[in-house]
Amino acid sequence: GWAGEGPGASGKNRHVCHAAARLEMGSLWEEFNRLGTEMIVTKAGRWELEWLGELQRWGGHTFPPSSLCRRMFPTFQVKLSGLDPLADYVLLMDFIPLDDKRYRWGWGSGGRGRDLGVLSPSLPCRYAFHSSSWLAAGRAEPAAPGRIHFHPDSPAKGAQWMRQIVSFDKLKLTNNLLDDNGHIILNSMHRYQPRFHVVFVDPRRDSERFAHQNFKSFSFPETQFMAVTAYQNHRITQLKIASNPFAKGFRDGDPEP
Repeated sequence: GWAGEGPGASGKNRHVCHAAARLEMGSLWEEFNRLGTEMIVTKAGRWELEWLGELQRWGGHTFPPSSLCRRMFPTFQVKLSGLDPLADYVLLMDFIPLDDKRYRWGWGSGGRGRDLGVLSPSLPCRYAFHSSSWLAAGRAEPAAPGRIHFHPDSPAKGAQWMRQIVSFDKLKLTNNLLDDNGHIILNSMHRYQPRFHVVFVDPRRDSERFAHQNFKSFSFPETQFMAVTAYQNHRITQLKIASNPFAKGFRDGDPEP
């Protein structure tokens, strides 16, 4: 169904108050979320490029390193409704920490981990998966520089945004604090919530006075993830290979992840 999440319609500009967003590939996001979604945030190093090159030669299929190491998968995609077809809008995303902790993947001391295949709400700061778990490992590192990602088609008319699925397939993640390519910078082993924002391009001269009225935000809990430099949960690796179209070389030959 359609979601109108985040700040409500109260006090919002009429051009955004009725905006609604539906997350695409919702069932796939939920499947990942049940396992505890992980997103790679490192740039491909030399060994990764060599490894992927061998896989390409072995399987005969292209497997772009950027899709493995930096782009989000599943891709964040939404279908919009409720926009003014003739008004201009900018679409953007940012990422906020879910808590003030950093994590490690290891063996838990509790007895329930072996039986769980989902994030466990009953175990504070402990995310159990079979005998291995996400465990709180201390306070979060200082927040990475806050960045936002503008959809490259922005600004565009509401009619254009509503005509087709909006895909943030160009968005890339990194843990490189010195990144100068505009990528989203995240801390590894920290949990994040992606946020999606619809911003009305107000033509009034004093539009900055109304900035708080001219946007609407959306958050989908099933898109939460752990930022990692390498996948920790082998079932996440398997699901990414099974569902990512760029991983066809893996699926055809079924090599070990």
